[in-house]
Amino acid sequence: MAQVPVPHEPTGWAVHHPGPIAAGPLVSVRRPVPVPGPDELLLRVEACGVCRTDLHLAEGDLPPHRPETVPGHEIVGRVAAVGESVTRFRVGDRAGGAWLRGTCGNCRYCRAGRENLCPASRYTGWDADGGFAGTTLVPADYAYALPDEQDATSLAPLLCAGIIGYRALRRSALPANGRLGIYGFGASAHLAAQVALAEGATVHVLTRSAAARELALALGASSAGDAYARPPEPLDSAILFAPVGDLVPVALEALDRSGTLAIAGIHLTDIPVLNYQRHLFEERNLRSVTSNTRQDGRDFLAIAARIGIRVTASPYPLSRAPQALTDLAADRINGAAVLVPD
Repeated sequence: MAQVPVPHEPTGWAVHHPGPIAAGPLVSVRRPVPVPGPDELLLRVEACGVCRTDLHLAEGDLPPHRPETVPGHEIVGRVAAVGESVTRFRVGDRAGGAWLRGTCGNCRYCRAGRENLCPASRYTGWDADGGFAGTTLVPADYAYALPDEQDATSLAPLLCAGIIGYRALRRSALPANGRLGIYGFGASAHLAAQVALAEGATVHVLTRSAAARELALALGASSAGDAYARPPEPLDSAILFAPVGDLVPVALEALDRSGTLAIAGIHLTDIPVLNYQRHLFEERNLRSVTSNTRQDGRDFLAIAARIGIRVTASPYPLSRAPQALTDLAADRINGAAVLVPD
């Protein structure tokens, strides 16, 4: 196993008792530096994005898969050690760890290129410790090579917010030069919007945050209104990023005939009763988004580099991870929150 010296593990954070963020579900932990297995990388974390999924895990919206798990799955780091079977990365390389960390490779979904639906899929920060720490392990086959020259803080949100937003955009079946509505405008939405705009779409943003509406307009959105407002024209496609089930019928009503609504989140509050004529008739489509494939990640990172995607990030020292989650829960973050070493 090739390696370079790694200092003792800095303080990290684990989910102790899932519950309301105000109750303090995150606890500070100090653990030995992990040793990579044959197919793993040990990353010294340079930055880790704070995703709404981390909040769902901390608050118990998603049931824990194991006790005392370290969250965080938008990980940018330097390779500090590699397992004996790793050939794609060397010590000192910059690499990224993302949400998807393992699939079986043999099921009907994996064989069909739909590994995001693999029943045996595993996830960073849910099935294994993530990046709210000084070091973490990442399976080499699920890691992304990242550019050395880019700031780690701006790279981190690309690894989940960006990838999932990209998959949601594709699931929305947006036609060429189409009209896209985006409901909620946080970390994922502000990146997906830039891809859509670069591809010629007209983008309308619907969100309750005044600061997010300003950001949307600055990035090139044609309009920005309240989450429950009607966009200025019928939509060909829409993406719901806000985890608010009440917005599903609102977004469906805004669709033109044959329009598609994609729901991007892993968790959603209950959807109200839908009226067939108002919400689904005229061949309107309702789709969910489940994780991503590694090809989604490779495709999105290539597009992000090509269009020069702009990441709006708010850095927090690792020691203030609970505050970052608190601010995310209260919608006080414009763009993405990112943890960096103290």
